[in-house]
Amino acid sequence: MRVLIVGAGEVGSSIAGSLADSHEVVVVDRDGSRVESLQYDQDILGVTGDGTDLAVLDEAGVEAADVVIAVTDDEETNLTICATVKTTSDAFTIARVEQTNYLDTWQAHEGAFGVDFLVCTDLLAAETIVRIVGLPTAHDVNPFADGRVEMAEFDVPEDSPVAGQTVAEADRFDDLTFVAVIPTGTDTPEIAGGDTVIEPGARVVVVGVPSTVRAFARALCNGDRLNEAEDVVVIGGSKTGELTAELLGDRGLSPRIVEVDPERARELAEGVPSATVLSHDGTDPEFLTREHVQDADVVVASLGTDERSLLAALLAKRVGAERAIAVVEQPRYVELFEAVGVDVAVNPREVTAEEITRFTRERRAENVAIIGSGGAEVLEVEIDDESVLAGRTIQDGAADLPSGVVVGAITRGDELVTPRGDTVVEVGDHVVAFVQADAMTEVTSKL
Repeated sequence: MRVLIVGAGEVGSSIAGSLADSHEVVVVDRDGSRVESLQYDQDILGVTGDGTDLAVLDEAGVEAADVVIAVTDDEETNLTICATVKTTSDAFTIARVEQTNYLDTWQAHEGAFGVDFLVCTDLLAAETIVRIVGLPTAHDVNPFADGRVEMAEFDVPEDSPVAGQTVAEADRFDDLTFVAVIPTGTDTPEIAGGDTVIEPGARVVVVGVPSTVRAFARALCNGDRLNEAEDVVVIGGSKTGELTAELLGDRGLSPRIVEVDPERARELAEGVPSATVLSHDGTDPEFLTREHVQDADVVVASLGTDERSLLAALLAKRVGAERAIAVVEQPRYVELFEAVGVDVAVNPREVTAEEITRFTRERRAENVAIIGSGGAEVLEVEIDDESVLAGRTIQDGAADLPSGVVVGAITRGDELVTPRGDTVVEVGDHVVAFVQADAMTEVTSKL
C-alpha cells in the first residue's frame, strides 16, 4: 500500500516509522532537513515542499496513493490538504485537528472537508487520561474487542509481591496473559516467557478481561484495596483539561478544575456543569493545600506548557496527592517527567500517531496500541481462512509465526477464550496479540 504523509513532525515521523517496513511511504514537508532526516532513518521517499500545493502532491505521487495522512501542526492546513487530494485522487484521507469544533462538523456531515477520517488530538489525549484514571496504578490502558479486553501497562513497585517473581509464578489469573516485560532503565519491551523475572521497577504488559486486569492491579499493590478514583482535580483549563473533565463527568464523577484566567474559568463553569471550577493559580502550594488537593485520588496537570504542567504535577504530589498525570507536549520530555516523580505523562502527539497507525495497518488490524517507544505493538485482528492460525491450535500456528509474537486474548462472539497452547483458533475469532516491531510485517501478513 502506498501511504503519503504530509507533515514530518513528531506525529508524521512516528507514523512513518511504524509503517515503513510494511508499506511504501512518502513524506512531504516544507522543512527539507526533516525530510532528509527521515529518509536517512527510515526506508521512505521524501519530497520537500508545501503539501497544499497540487504540484508538490503530484511530485509525491498522490494519484497512486492509497492513503493520504495530513498531520502538520496547523489544522486548517491539514483540512486543505485533504480537500486538495480529493480533487485529483481516490485516496483515503486522514486529517489531524487539535480541537473539537472541526470534529463536530465532520461528524454531523459525513465527508466534510474532503476528510474520510478525522483525528482530534485533544480528545484522544483526554480519552487516554480518563482510561488511566479509571484504573488506578496503571501506566497505560487500551481497550480491545469493544471493551471486553484490556491491555494495561503497570509499573512494578519495589515492595510489590510480584517483584522478583518469574512470570510463571506471578501468573495466577485465568483470564489474564502476560505479554511483555519492559526492564528497568529501558523502553524496549521483551516477550514475557514463563521464566522471565519481573524485576522491581520494571513495567509489565498484560492482556485480559477488565475485571481480571483490576484484580492483577490489586495483587501488584501488595493486596491493598484498589480504590476507584472519585476525587479528581484538573489543573489547567486547556482544551484537553476541559475535555478530560467532561469525560469524567460522563462517568458520574464531579471533578474540580483549577484555572487562573477568570474569563476562561467562567467559560469552563458554563461548559462543564458537572465540574467545580476554581479560579486560581494551580501552581500555588498554599492554595493547593487550602483546597485539600492533598486528598485527591488523581491530579491531572494540563496547563498548556510543559514547564507549568510539570510544576503543577510535582507540587500536587508534594502536598500529598496520591497520583499525578501530566499532559506533555514534547515527546522527548515524557521519560523526564516520569523520572522526576510524575506518575504518568501523556503526550497528545503520541496518542494521535497511535490512532492513525491503527487505520493504516496492512490486513484487518481493528485496533493497535503502541508499546514503549514503538518497539512493539498490541493489535487486534479478525481471523479469516487465510490466517496461519485458522483451525489450528496456537502451539501449531505459532510454528509458522516469528518468535516475537504472543497471543494475549481471543474473543469469539460474546465469549472470551483465554489462549493456551492447545486452544484452537476459529475463523471469525478476534485475536489480540503482542508483536515486536521487527516481526510486524511478517505477523500482519500471516495473521
